[in-house]
Amino acid sequence: MSVKGSILIIDDEQEIRESLEELLRLAGHQAESATTAEEGLKRLDSAVFDLVLLDINLPDRNGLELLKYIKRDSPETGVIMITAYDSSQMAFQASREGAESYITKPWDNDKLLLEVRNTLDKSRLQVENVQLRRALKRFGLPNLVGKSDKMQRVMDLITQVAASRATVLITGESGTGKELVAKTVHATSPRADRPFVPVNTGSMPVDLLESTLFGHVKGAFTSAIATKRGLFEVADQGTIFFDEIGTVGVETQTKLLRVIQEREFMRLGGTETIKVDVRILAATNADLRKLVIEGRFREDLFYRLNVISIPLPPLRERKEDIPMLVEHFLKKFCEENARPGLQFSAEAMKVLMDYDWPGNVRELENAVERAVVLANGSVLGPDLLPDQLSENGSHGRISELAAEDMEGRSLFEIMEACERRIILDMLARTNWSQTDAAERFKIPLSTLNQKIKRLQIDVKRRKET
Repeated sequence: MSVKGSILIIDDEQEIRESLEELLRLAGHQAESATTAEEGLKRLDSAVFDLVLLDINLPDRNGLELLKYIKRDSPETGVIMITAYDSSQMAFQASREGAESYITKPWDNDKLLLEVRNTLDKSRLQVENVQLRRALKRFGLPNLVGKSDKMQRVMDLITQVAASRATVLITGESGTGKELVAKTVHATSPRADRPFVPVNTGSMPVDLLESTLFGHVKGAFTSAIATKRGLFEVADQGTIFFDEIGTVGVETQTKLLRVIQEREFMRLGGTETIKVDVRILAATNADLRKLVIEGRFREDLFYRLNVISIPLPPLRERKEDIPMLVEHFLKKFCEENARPGLQFSAEAMKVLMDYDWPGNVRELENAVERAVVLANGSVLGPDLLPDQLSENGSHGRISELAAEDMEGRSLFEIMEACERRIILDMLARTNWSQTDAAERFKIPLSTLNQKIKRLQIDVKRRKET
């Protein structure tokens, strides 16, 4: 879902202001306008805006001067510059002063709305960083819950590495909290006042990933209508976090290695070398050493990333932490759903303690949220927990099938029914993520998707329920 925001338009042309207000309001945003820099400053001093659309040529002050004021007093507010003149020098100057984007009149409405959405996403990210930093500074490490020896070692490692600028590799199964650890390292570091920028490398094609990381110059490719900063520039003086680093292609790995070594890069299509001071954190649920042996991950990049390693234990190896985690999530979801006073029964807690949690902390969190949402009374019983917890996984289900459903069926039909139940069980364990399920089965995602289609498993419907 795209972020909706409060937007201020500062432009001296009435027709421009009115058309932008109408366009933004139709897209679901709140929009108001100012005619001059002076009027814009008064609006900015009296209200909080997520984004400013700012004309460069204003009657009482140059827009670039106003841009400096906005970024000085409210750095989390996004700014898109507007001008009637297409000048690469002006675009560069606006970008250097902190503008997120630069568009020319007349504009394409769809492209303008895309720029607005992208800028609002970045602004939201910066606000979340501020909130995270304040929370962690006040309470220490409140979201890292656990008294087990393994979690205490994780917390000790975070405390030791936070003050340095060393690259950290966070390893662990899906759902163990790798991004939370990365955020905690950043928020307890000297860079806490600067951006924390997460990048999910596994969700982007190569071209888009490189444009996102390094930015591009105008004309670098067909849709590059303006020069744009990449996430490395956004993260300057702060931290960039690569989630699932093992999915990055070899060509992009080479460019990442250069940034880590030299702290510099070039935008796509550009010739200017840009220097940045960025701390790099990375996470993976894959065995990078194995990928190196297979030739799918650069050995030199692996050693650059693996300066300090923080391994996260799976939840099944720290079951003594489950009661604390349950209490933590129960408090969280009771507050979110205005359902105070809920408690799990002894029977439900036994089910939670006995389960192996292949989806780790994320799966436990989802189970607690489900119970809170579905609760009719103040006591949460086993009936409110997902079926796979009480049925103890796929083996129990297959036995049930053998006892009740095998008679009169052909061997092929029995095997197909077993396969369907095994896949359903794994999908439920991975919160209906086909990617995670394929990784656990150690088969290609395309193979799993073919089986899902053949067995007529409606993943979309089950996700929605």
